[in-house]
Amino acid sequence: MPSYSMGQAANLLGVSPETVRRWADAGRLPVHRASDGTRTVDGVALAAFAKERAASPAPVAGAVATSVRNSFAGIVTAVRVDDVAAQMEIQSGPHRVVSVVTRESVEQLGIAVGVCVTARVKSTEVYIDLG
Repeated sequence: MPSYSMGQAANLLGVSPETVRRWADAGRLPVHRASDGTRTVDGVALAAFAKERAASPAPVAGAVATSVRNSFAGIVTAVRVDDVAAQMEIQSGPHRVVSVVTRESVEQLGIAVGVCVTARVKSTEVYIDLG
């Protein structure tokens, strides 16, 4: 079973290594100490922690009820608009999400660089890469 360094765990959880250390010190995230003193997180324990953390997000005022399970809250980092369509980039933790929507949608929603949004993905095809 794989194990992860504190920094790798932080990247996977979208937080700082210091946050992961605090969770470990508080006993919220089980870690193992190697003979050289470094701490690692078991892959199964990390997956369970990530799932638990995602299932109980802090309530957000005005949150939308939805059946879509693949949601990425983030901040708009770029918007390119032409006559009909618009491409926008969203940074959601360590993830960059790129979406093409209508120009009308961008204008009606007031989407611009710096605006917080949630990208919701519902797809019939999902590709998974190892690593």
